[in-house]
Amino acid sequence: QVQLAESGGGLVQAGGSLRLSCAASTRTFTNYAMAWFRQAPGKEREFVAAISARGGSTIYIDSVKGRFTIARDNAKNTMYLQMNSLKPEDTAVYYCAASPKYVPPRVEYGYDYWGQGTQVTVSS
Repeated sequence: QVQLAESGGGLVQAGGSLRLSCAASTRTFTNYAMAWFRQAPGKEREFVAAISARGGSTIYIDSVKGRFTIARDNAKNTMYLQMNSLKPEDTAVYYCAASPKYVPPRVEYGYDYWGQGTQVTVSS
């Protein structure tokens, strides 16, 4: 069982930055690929970024490439999402998720554990 807790969301103006954190309560954090998903009002939850279990590979959706950076600190059982140059369309609830697969999936059903989410609001 893995419990995940996101933090770091908030209200920011367009062009600003936020860093999200996802703390995992597990002794086997390095067994899990990790990802960030987001859900905007009235829309389905979508994949944003993922990182492999050891942190050696990352993937992003096109709309955040060059603006967002996913990272993990396995010594702290924590994953991060640094979000720069934020846009109003980035407004959503952001969720972290953990997958037992070595290669991080891009789809929700590839993830077994989810956090409760943290709200990110970008004003224009």
